[in-house]
Amino acid sequence: MLHFGLIGKKLVHSFSRQYFSRKFEDQSIDADYQLFELSDISEFLNLISNQTISGLNVTIPFKKAIVPYLDSLSEEAAAIGAVNTISFNKTENGAKIIGWNTDAPAFEKELSGFAPDYKGNALILGTGGAAMAASYVLSEKQLKHITVSRNPNKEGQLAYNQLNEEIIRSHQLIINATPVGTYPDVESIPDLPWQWIGKQHLLFDMVYNPELTRFLQAGEERGANVRNGLKMLHTQAELAWEIWQKSLGSGRE
Repeated sequence: MLHFGLIGKKLVHSFSRQYFSRKFEDQSIDADYQLFELSDISEFLNLISNQTISGLNVTIPFKKAIVPYLDSLSEEAAAIGAVNTISFNKTENGAKIIGWNTDAPAFEKELSGFAPDYKGNALILGTGGAAMAASYVLSEKQLKHITVSRNPNKEGQLAYNQLNEEIIRSHQLIINATPVGTYPDVESIPDLPWQWIGKQHLLFDMVYNPELTRFLQAGEERGANVRNGLKMLHTQAELAWEIWQKSLGSGRE
């Protein structure tokens, strides 16, 4: 049996185990998918030393922190600086641990469907691995964007209390790349000046549990077009599965 899983700090919100378990059952694949809650990323090496694992997904808050523990990164993961998928490629000297980023292509696919003709500016809420993937995609599309943080520490970042009417009206695509609003804290909402958000806005939430977050509800109430991250989750999961298949040399398509 092959063993896959997800590493993160709090995984009660995750749909990944259910998603992959159903996939393995439907396709008669002899594999399982486990949730590995780590209190600190330093526990990663102990985890992979004590268990035979064929592939891992990575979620909050370890998408950036995992990088030093890996042997190499895919070109995209290196450019982004964050990893959400790990493969274990066997070599003569043991397993080579490789980091990948499937968030970026999954987000690009969703954005292309959600706002195919958008040429304006964007706000990215958050500075973690998901935000970095979103920034990478927007840069590839040559869309100007600003990152919003509770603790801005880089040039080009803004604090939430710096968001004014001019910024909100001139940045009609707003991407929530934070965990704010994720189950079980479903009443939380990003601290935006909502009075200036209207039907001209596009709100994309990478959170997928619940499917309609307070962020999206508030957008809908003001006439904005909204989309959650559920299809993005499915796409990044399938891309991860393709990576794992190749690393295992399974030959499945």
